[in-house]
Amino acid sequence: MNTFKIRHSVVFSLKHKKGSSEEKAFLDAARKLSAIQGVHHFECLLQVSRKNNFDYGLSMEFDSQEAYDAYNRDPAHEAFVKTFWVQNVKEFLELDFEIMR
Repeated sequence: MNTFKIRHSVVFSLKHKKGSSEEKAFLDAARKLSAIQGVHHFECLLQVSRKNNFDYGLSMEFDSQEAYDAYNRDPAHEAFVKTFWVQNVKEFLELDFEIMR
């Protein structure tokens, strides 16, 4: 097993207005991803900069590539993608980094 950590982040914009019930439902569902085994330091983020077109972010860490791969295959993650992500996200950028120590 590898000893490095991975930070998985995604920045995105929703198809819905800020403050809408659809936004709330999406973000509530996204927060549940923190319960998936192997997820550490989960954060749900709101963009404050005008330097890009994304409104939100999700960030989390994994102890290994194996843990990150298991997260991607987890039924709860796959259900979130199908039920919420595909239906609600307008545009996104995914960033996955090895944390340099």
